[in-house]
Amino acid sequence: MKVSEKDVAYVAELANLELTVQERDAMLHDLNSILDYIDLLNELDTSTVPPMAQVSTHEYASQEKKHAIPCDASGEDILEGLRPSLPQDLALANAPDADGTFFRVPKVIER
Repeated sequence: MKVSEKDVAYVAELANLELTVQERDAMLHDLNSILDYIDLLNELDTSTVPPMAQVSTHEYASQEKKHAIPCDASGEDILEGLRPSLPQDLALANAPDADGTFFRVPKVIER
């Protein structure tokens, strides 16, 4: 499967990007290089390689110390000892503009 110039132009339009001809050409080359490399990796025999368990932890910072949140092999977080989040009414209390449920923000994308 190859990415075409039409594909790059379509995605750029969806992302509201104005790409120069040189940027479109570079993007086309880079995306096709990535797909070529994935095709090369797909040729490898991984039938004898066992699935990996989660090899890292997610971290969050508390006032007391930094904690690591271990994950099990399925990717599910083990969330023991976490504090509840800030109540919604308190989070919205100092917002410059809110509707009682959500923060209101100005629209930044116009078409």
